[in-house]
Amino acid sequence: MITPYLPYPLVSGGQIRTYNLLKNLAPKHQITLVSFIRDREEEKYLKNLRPYCQKVIVFKRRRAWSPVNILLSALTPFPFLVCIYFDIKVRAGIKKELESQSYDLIHAETFYVMPNIPKTKTPIFLVEQVIEYLVYQRFVKGLPGFLFFLKPLLLLDVFKIKWWERHYWKKAKRLAAMSGEDREFIEGLDKKLKVDVIANGVDIEYFSKTKKALPKFPTVLFIGNFKWLPNRDATKFLVRDIWPKIKNQIKDARLWIVGRNPPEDILKLASPEDIQIDGSVEDIRSAYGGAHVLLAPIRNGRGTKYKILEAMATKTPIVGTKLAIEGINIKNGKEALVGESAQSLADQTVKVLKTPTLGKSLATSAYRLVAKDYNWKKISSELDRVYREVATK
Repeated sequence: MITPYLPYPLVSGGQIRTYNLLKNLAPKHQITLVSFIRDREEEKYLKNLRPYCQKVIVFKRRRAWSPVNILLSALTPFPFLVCIYFDIKVRAGIKKELESQSYDLIHAETFYVMPNIPKTKTPIFLVEQVIEYLVYQRFVKGLPGFLFFLKPLLLLDVFKIKWWERHYWKKAKRLAAMSGEDREFIEGLDKKLKVDVIANGVDIEYFSKTKKALPKFPTVLFIGNFKWLPNRDATKFLVRDIWPKIKNQIKDARLWIVGRNPPEDILKLASPEDIQIDGSVEDIRSAYGGAHVLLAPIRNGRGTKYKILEAMATKTPIVGTKLAIEGINIKNGKEALVGESAQSLADQTVKVLKTPTLGKSLATSAYRLVAKDYNWKKISSELDRVYREVATK
């Protein structure tokens, strides 16, 4: 299994996913984990992964904005995203490992680690957590007007991401997406591709132990790691467009924004009166336990959102866009309330805050759904089935 990050500590959606898959697959498979690290300090977490892997191999990744990456993206057909991870030393290390013993399958987590896989007869199973070029395309289109001079260069890079992403879809023997919507999108681009859906899950036992300690003031929660561009977009949309409409109807409401790595432009959105931005919540369950509703106004970035699954497992009522609940069999009005415009999202949030019985009903239905269909044991069993098909055909 090759991943673009070490699957520990559990601070991002990708890390949570990979760690739980390793944990549940370990009894049935012998797994060699190959991961990139940003700093040698991360090696202290290897002890958390070794119980589930026969071997863990790490390669130090170049800094994102290193001159090497900039030159590679300027002088080669590779997009900047691929250049961050492509390294001939990594490729040689993976080649050496593949030659050292017989492997049945290579699981590549994200297309941009694929250039490091040498020519091999071992079947490759590629998992796309999101469709990357769509994320970057939306980001570039949303750049403010004064950065117009950057757009042609960035759009060229988006074109390169799209080309290489589709190229590696074809190179893999089998492909997996996070949701039925992503599967339909990929298969719509290329009818020859076979795409499985391996959804994300949640640790039900862990999150169901969340202790509710609701504050006196009606509290709206947003959660998201700010290294992920769609979370930055959603936060700005929430604060600038949705929040004033909620405040007009509930004067004493509070907004709690929780997420690691908040950049300066996000921190500036805080307000001492009613908007708190917290980048260092030690136990994320305390955030769910201290909020009346989770609001997820996601407008970009396909794939299943962990914040939604976690809210469901903690019995926190949910309001979000269709994109926020994508990949989860949520029915609008039963397990969550869905809106698209700033006004509809504000109105749905106010409805939950003013009607506690509605919030309780949504939360109870959502918990039943997540416990039944989105636990890691069930998802890992589905992945195990696909592994065996890919490795034997």
